[in-house]
Amino acid sequence: MNALDVESIRKDFPILDRQINGNPLVYLDSGNTSQKPRQVIDAVREHYERHNANVARSVHTLGTESTEAFEGAREKIAAFVGAPAAAEIVFTKNSTEAINLVAHAFTPVSDDPRFRLGPGDEIVVTEMEHHSNIVPWQLLAQRTGATLKWFGMTDEGRLDLSRIDELITERTKLVSFVHYSNILGTINPVDVIVAKARQVGALVLLDGSQSVPHLPVDVTALGVDFVAFTGHKMLGPTGIGALWGKFELLDAMPPFLGGGSMIETVSMTGTTFMPPPARFEAGTPPIAQAVGLGAAVDYLTAVGMPAIEAYEKTVTAYALDALQSVPGVRIIGPTSTVDRGATVSFTVEGVHPHDVGQILDDEGVQVRVGHHCARPTCVRFGVPATTRASFYLYTTTDEIDALVRGVERVRKVFA
Repeated sequence: MNALDVESIRKDFPILDRQINGNPLVYLDSGNTSQKPRQVIDAVREHYERHNANVARSVHTLGTESTEAFEGAREKIAAFVGAPAAAEIVFTKNSTEAINLVAHAFTPVSDDPRFRLGPGDEIVVTEMEHHSNIVPWQLLAQRTGATLKWFGMTDEGRLDLSRIDELITERTKLVSFVHYSNILGTINPVDVIVAKARQVGALVLLDGSQSVPHLPVDVTALGVDFVAFTGHKMLGPTGIGALWGKFELLDAMPPFLGGGSMIETVSMTGTTFMPPPARFEAGTPPIAQAVGLGAAVDYLTAVGMPAIEAYEKTVTAYALDALQSVPGVRIIGPTSTVDRGATVSFTVEGVHPHDVGQILDDEGVQVRVGHHCARPTCVRFGVPATTRASFYLYTTTDEIDALVRGVERVRKVFA
């Protein structure tokens, strides 16, 4: 835990000085959205105060500065995830939009056989997915007549790969799965799934919403075709996310939205489109948000993603041990730090998670309760919902202690 100067890091986050119900704020909901350091807040404010203008439309000074800041953020983000070129980063609102963008490319009449999808073809996901990586594929299957299949889970909260040869077959056109589960904390074996997908010629999309903020991620080394991630979980603003895709695939995909900035020429009889990434960024983009995400990437890079990963593993081990010492607490998901991230979901015997969350909030402890947009996972484990504590580079063991004290109070109140 000495690898990070956590107390110095915490001083960069103004909100961590708050009190909730007379108690110091204990923020354990970073899996939902992370807090923002001053460096990000200042970057957004400075952009609005000094450089605010639209991008790619003006030759005046402010327009040039804004464009340079926007495209500079794209370059930073590309480097952060190991993308070979900045042109492979498409700005989106969030991971959800990024996944839907890819789903939109598949049609029964696509000129590119990689994106041609119809009856007899198959899409493979997992039971572990966030709804954002289930619903778009359900809708796509309904539109095209394709079949949606999925991996199940083991009782420990790992993917059940025993049927991989039955699930990923010559009929599979796309495999889309989460890298790091937002509810279980499970980190999935990307290499095994990618290897099987490559054997049958299927494309692979990875939901990196939780992994990109917390782990060193190199999209090239992962061997996938697309990675979706979002800024608000990685110290950046809301309203900004990204899709990384191999350029040759992006270049073969049709536009997602039509409008300004994504066109080459427009006539009343037809339109030609810009190459990626502009082809997918119709209209005025989230400029200040992109600048803020660039600043967030600068911050994470300066701290060091390997150091963040190592620190979070230590905090997670501490939390798993502490929570499992409380009678009646059941961890939903892996109970060790092997191939798991800094997200811990649990139930308290005889107490609904909403009641757990309210009592914790009375103590200033902020957690998320519910099904975490992963209802099939809750159904798999026979629970209506869970309480989820999720950690980040600013989380301390003192805060874990506060969580555990709060859970012990829950047991006393509902005894």
